[in-house]
Amino acid sequence: MTYGSLRDFVTLLEERDALVRIRSEVSPALEMTEIVDRVCKGPANANKALLFENVKGRSIPVLLNAYGSAERMAWALGVDSLEDLRTKLSRLIDLRPPTSLGDSVGRGSALLRALRDAGLRPRRAHRAPVHAIVETESPSLDDLPILTCWPKDGGPFITLPQVITRDPLKGTRNVGMYRLQQVDERTLLVHWQRHKGGAEHERIAREAARPNIPAAVVLGGDPAAIWSASAPLPPDIDEYWLAGWLRGRPIPFVDCITQPLQVPANADIIIEGYVDPNEHFPEGPFGDHTGYYTPVAPFPSLHVTAITRREDPIYPATVVGIPPMEDYWMGKATERLFLPLIQLFLPEVVDLAMPAPGVFHNLVIVSIRKRFPGHARKVMHGLWGLALLSLAKAIVVVDDWVDVHDPVLAGWQALGNVDWSHDIVISDGPVDQLDHAAPREAFGGKVGIDATAKLPEEGRTRTWPEVVRMDPDVRERVDAMWKELGLL
Repeated sequence: MTYGSLRDFVTLLEERDALVRIRSEVSPALEMTEIVDRVCKGPANANKALLFENVKGRSIPVLLNAYGSAERMAWALGVDSLEDLRTKLSRLIDLRPPTSLGDSVGRGSALLRALRDAGLRPRRAHRAPVHAIVETESPSLDDLPILTCWPKDGGPFITLPQVITRDPLKGTRNVGMYRLQQVDERTLLVHWQRHKGGAEHERIAREAARPNIPAAVVLGGDPAAIWSASAPLPPDIDEYWLAGWLRGRPIPFVDCITQPLQVPANADIIIEGYVDPNEHFPEGPFGDHTGYYTPVAPFPSLHVTAITRREDPIYPATVVGIPPMEDYWMGKATERLFLPLIQLFLPEVVDLAMPAPGVFHNLVIVSIRKRFPGHARKVMHGLWGLALLSLAKAIVVVDDWVDVHDPVLAGWQALGNVDWSHDIVISDGPVDQLDHAAPREAFGGKVGIDATAKLPEEGRTRTWPEVVRMDPDVRERVDAMWKELGLL
């Protein structure tokens, strides 16, 4: 499914009774957060997208919680279920076990080429709805309904952007989802963490003595493009290639008015500007997806040179905080889509889950087809060597028959199958920059837990017990009589 605009997605959500239009006046300062927090944590049947049409002090409506369920996240990416994402990518790559490291790397390169050559490169548009209204003389961020989410936040924050920059030397584009704190009418602070592409562009620009980095903040447009900004892609893959592949059509692009960049023509709002790599100011605090406030730290400033928008824009936003919230489902889409890539390098992996309480980087549960002593440890170290999984603080490895998405089953295995003096790997390494528990910023302790059934070669002198299971014939007989029992 392809959406011509964010409004098209809103229409679909409304048709499927998955959206509520809120016509009462609501302030973007704290009130919207309280409403969406209650919706995210309330009954599942009341968890819907929220379109605030009467925003206090602003004329642009605000869309929140658009991706706040498995169904809505799937619809946003043009599939019926999130599991379809895994299936879709599996068809694109060869998941037979690689014969060598060279074979694995070669297949990874083939995937990059497949995305690049699928006819889904971004294309130039003849018409740009986002250029219906152009402000270059006195562009003002105050015209936008930027949210102040939590009481101790350092100010209003843009929370669901696509931030476009280019490598100052190679020219390759990066699209990242970095929060942006509003300082005044024409200044933002860009919170790109050191592991992210934008921060790398800043580092390169500073070392190359470049005076500034052209930047564009994209708000709205196709939901696939919005989500792709959060995808943990290698530097050689353009996030908008991924969005084009998901939507089955290339993203239409148009030149910026004041910066040498291209932006999605069907976006709702574009903020053009430049980042000074040598100019940093205190950013934060911010109530983050960890459920804690991120402390104040220096980040670069983005100076606004133009704001353009559609005639009828919708301002997209998200609220993060104590889970579960909308960002969990955005992360779940990443988990499902990228599982085949993990299996490309670690073919013994059956499934993987990042539960909501783990806020992405704190807990990864993975099931494997165990074949040899130390296999679970091999997988732990393999995952710690893959892209942003390098930031995972805790990896729990279970056997292939365990449903990693069932917290009771996975927890039972993790607790019952572990001897805490032998089955634990403690290590130091990179961690998420938002990890407040690490004694040093972005560097701290990690734990790997081998919760698989142990082999004799792993030093066990006792016989490993058999799992309690019912006889299959009995299960079939009970299945046949189940309706008669009146227990449905």
